[in-house]
Amino acid sequence: ASKLEISMPAVVEVEMGGTARIECNFSIPENASYTYIDWFYMDRSNKQVRLYHITASGVLEDDTDYKGRLSLGGDKAMSIRGVTLQDARTFMCQVGAGSYGMGESSTKLSVYKVPKTPEIEANSGGISVHSSEIPEIARCVSRNSFPAPNITWHKNGEQLHAQENQVAMQSLVTRESSGLYTVSSTLYAPVTRQDRHSRYRCAVHYWLQGQRRALPSQEVTVNIFYPAEHLKLQVVPSSTLVKEGDNVTLVCEADGNPQPVFSFFKKNLDEWQDLTSLAEPDSGVLRLHDVNKSSNGTYRCQSLDLDDMSQIEEDVDLVVNYIEGVHVKMEPSSTLREGDDVTLSCDAHSPVGLKFQWKDETGKELVKGNQLFLRNLTFETSNTFSCKVVAPSVPGLEQSKKVSLAVEGKPRIVAISSPLYVRQDEVVNLTCKAIASPQPTVQWSINGTAHEYRDKQHITSNLTVRVSHDLLQAGAMCRVSNLLGVTEKHIQLVVDQKSTAESQGVIIVAIIVAILVVAVLGAVIYFLHKKGKIPCGRAGKQDITKPEARKDKIVVEVKSDKLSEEAGLLQGANGEKRAAADQVGESAGQRP
Repeated sequence: ASKLEISMPAVVEVEMGGTARIECNFSIPENASYTYIDWFYMDRSNKQVRLYHITASGVLEDDTDYKGRLSLGGDKAMSIRGVTLQDARTFMCQVGAGSYGMGESSTKLSVYKVPKTPEIEANSGGISVHSSEIPEIARCVSRNSFPAPNITWHKNGEQLHAQENQVAMQSLVTRESSGLYTVSSTLYAPVTRQDRHSRYRCAVHYWLQGQRRALPSQEVTVNIFYPAEHLKLQVVPSSTLVKEGDNVTLVCEADGNPQPVFSFFKKNLDEWQDLTSLAEPDSGVLRLHDVNKSSNGTYRCQSLDLDDMSQIEEDVDLVVNYIEGVHVKMEPSSTLREGDDVTLSCDAHSPVGLKFQWKDETGKELVKGNQLFLRNLTFETSNTFSCKVVAPSVPGLEQSKKVSLAVEGKPRIVAISSPLYVRQDEVVNLTCKAIASPQPTVQWSINGTAHEYRDKQHITSNLTVRVSHDLLQAGAMCRVSNLLGVTEKHIQLVVDQKSTAESQGVIIVAIIVAILVVAVLGAVIYFLHKKGKIPCGRAGKQDITKPEARKDKIVVEVKSDKLSEEAGLLQGANGEKRAAADQVGESAGQRP
């Protein structure tokens, strides 16, 4: 270089609170060294205020408001920590180079604060498409920025621009006590029905390092009020599947906002019956419970828009599928007797196709079709039959009709206790069970205590009697009668030979057991006598104090006549008993 040259950036940008580094680059001819370097800032009166004086011998920091926040780098660049808005000013670097003179340059420090993400708030009250004034759409606020940014508006991704009598944007810039700016903007624009789906947002724009930057807000929608253009009235469930007894709901829907006022009507001949009082308030829903044939007809929903008082109507036909007039015809229709044949025919009316089936009283299916043929009727024939009518095209639509058959005839005895095995003088029950219609009566040919039990067409009679000789000979007669005839059956009583034989056998066994007991007793007495356990003699008694008598002997005192009786008994039991008795007598006679 031929002369002293100093270069510094024209502008240094730093975010508030950050550290600003300002460089001072210089060159001296012939690589000479500097004499001094001074750093200054320009105050509000455009006067220089020195911050540093740098020489070869040292660095002098002046006492200024920046003291404590400044630092020097090895290249003599000055750094400022904790930058504030007040630091946005011009800083100068002055270099002295002796004989090469003095040079200086400056840098403008620009302090910025990035704005916060803007906050957007849509009109909470809703906007009518018939509004006479340009309505407020939304408000946008951006806080704590420096310098003051500007706000733009966007609809469905496209930027809006102010248009006279169409789009307006009102902005307000406020500087807070901190020196930062708060910017707000309000968007005004007309709306149409299509704007119910429109999305609005705002964006705050600011400059940083020579580039324009933006922060968008969230998107919002606006509640648009518009009248209904179309009305829809439908039956739930589908009208083709409605059957009698169902609960049906008529739902009326309009495409307006808010929903209009709904009214319901039903056509009766040439007049419309108002059903609005039966509908759910402010819902467009009319519920019909337990519908039947009379619920068929045309229903109308009418909407009224309270904003412009416009009306729309829509009709729907309700078809209730039903089965009616289920009846059964019997051929022949006269009174049925046992052995007769009968045909049951079932019929019904419905707007849809029907199928028939017959079941008995237990629910068992007998036949498919509307006719049931019954042959050779008896009392036991099931007297209740059911005709089930089904509409296959309408699930769940069915009805049943029951018919009872009364089969008449003279009584028929179905159970009797004959033959009955008895014993003489035994109390027994005679049973006679019959079936008949009309209700029969039971008579017995003998006297006794009778108990009757009736169950529908059955009658059971139990007669309690004592078996006598005459009853065994003649038996008993059960006579059952009604208006159509009489039936009799004989009960035969038979002596139970097995029971008599068993009784005789018991007596014989008892005699044998008694003989055995006596024999065993005699044997025991004989055994004791042989062992000397019974020392008896003819002297009449034994002296139990005699010294020879052993202490382990049992001494029994008996009288002579008792002895003779005992001896006779022993002799009867055994032929050798008499000799033994004589030996006892002789022994007794020899004793002093």
